[in-house]
Amino acid sequence: MAYTIKIDLKSQTPVYKQLINSVETAIHNGEYRYGDLLPSMNELSLQLGISKETVKKAYSLMRDRGVISATQGKGFYVSSENSGQNPKILVLFDKLSTYKQVLFSSFSSTIGTRGEITIRLHNQQIDLLEYYIDENLDQFDYYVVTPHFPLDESTQRRAVKALMRIPNRKLILLDRCLDSLPGNYGVVYQDFTNDVYEGLMQALKKLRKQNRLNIITEASSLYYTFIREGAERFCSDHGIPCEFYQAVTPDIVRPQEVYLILNGQLDTELIDLARAAKEKKLKAGRDIGFISYNESPINEIVLNGLTTISTDFRQMGSVAARMILDKQLRKVKCDFRMTRRSTF
Repeated sequence: MAYTIKIDLKSQTPVYKQLINSVETAIHNGEYRYGDLLPSMNELSLQLGISKETVKKAYSLMRDRGVISATQGKGFYVSSENSGQNPKILVLFDKLSTYKQVLFSSFSSTIGTRGEITIRLHNQQIDLLEYYIDENLDQFDYYVVTPHFPLDESTQRRAVKALMRIPNRKLILLDRCLDSLPGNYGVVYQDFTNDVYEGLMQALKKLRKQNRLNIITEASSLYYTFIREGAERFCSDHGIPCEFYQAVTPDIVRPQEVYLILNGQLDTELIDLARAAKEKKLKAGRDIGFISYNESPINEIVLNGLTTISTDFRQMGSVAARMILDKQLRKVKCDFRMTRRSTF
């Protein structure tokens, strides 16, 4: 036998799950091919020093999923080099915002009928991520995760530890790259600090004609620190006055200034800003500029067209789907751009 099935009896991962991962890794790497005979349950039980019932459970689950098949009197065979069926995909999103819906729609439409997608929401709660991974570790061929969690050190360590339980060949991260997570898994991500810099660069000439760039966000926003760093560096490098605010009040709404709203479209800050501008008879795009962070379809009609800076969520979804269909995981930086409309 070219490939030795291995387990770690000291691991906290159940042995039957280790067996499944070991066999599937061998198939993925070409160690086992279509039609190859697997060790019998008795052979594997003796070889690994585990119970026959444990081997039976692992083989039964793989047979149910079409990875292997059984022939009476002969044993278990590899059913197919691609697990014999369309891949089963578990999507673990933090939330379904308007732009995440764009991402998911792009992902699912690219997969089409060539994959079975299940979606769950972890709501940026690390306990839920750990629960979903624990309950579904051996049930899916791919795990697509948006790793958005509080940035404190303890939570980030737990997130990395949980994600490390998923084999690299099955894991795809979306929207954020975790530098502390080792391995050759897939990632399609945005770079919050450098992206906001490059997005604003696309309007540098026009921004220089304005009196000030005002940036509005809540300090509690998950990536506020990263985005602020990029915006401050942009303003410093190009001599553009800037101010940061955590709420919109009428006194900060002034003509010939631009307002970048980081909390997303149709949030309270944008509504308050539009209302204050209207009361002062300032027209968006003529007397005052509005830019929103993150693109979604509704921005085409908000305020007769809301200018945005945003990563390309459609691209993010389609690239991740192509990784699964092509079985080639890689790390891809997503495009980030300004979409100019009537508000700026």
